[in-house]
Amino acid sequence: MSEPRRASARALDGLAALAMALAGAALVAMALIQAWQVFARYVLNDSPGWTEPLALLLMSFAVMFGAAVAVRRETHFAFQTFRDAAPGPLQWLLKSISRLIAAVSGAGLMILGGTLMIDEWPVALAGAPLPSGLKFAGLCVGGALILLFSLERLLTGDYRAPGAATAPVEGED
Repeated sequence: MSEPRRASARALDGLAALAMALAGAALVAMALIQAWQVFARYVLNDSPGWTEPLALLLMSFAVMFGAAVAVRRETHFAFQTFRDAAPGPLQWLLKSISRLIAAVSGAGLMILGGTLMIDEWPVALAGAPLPSGLKFAGLCVGGALILLFSLERLLTGDYRAPGAATAPVEGED
């Protein structure tokens, strides 16, 4: 692997790690918000209106960032048994088609999610003092990450999962 390719792979490794950390933080924050909602409703008898929309917003980010990392690691939904049972050249074709479908899906999520985000931005989010367009920010950003990670997998031609151990090829130093 050339040095520029290694550098870009390291950068994308860092981006995937950041996305996973943000997804985890969103899940923790969502659990804390839901715990506060339960406490406020049943102990204080004063349920806050902002907890549900904020929890849903955080869930959107967690799901989309987790999906993007799954695309990078190639642990996303795919018909792997069928692909792995196919002969070698057909496996390459099926993996390429899978990556292309992921790229097109990511582009669609990014573009359509971005359009919805921009259209809804001026409207206030019900129950929380935030723009309503934030509901679609997870789709837009997650779609962009899915597109980026699937294009990386398509363009590198590397058909092993990132981080997978590889045996040295005979005659290679």
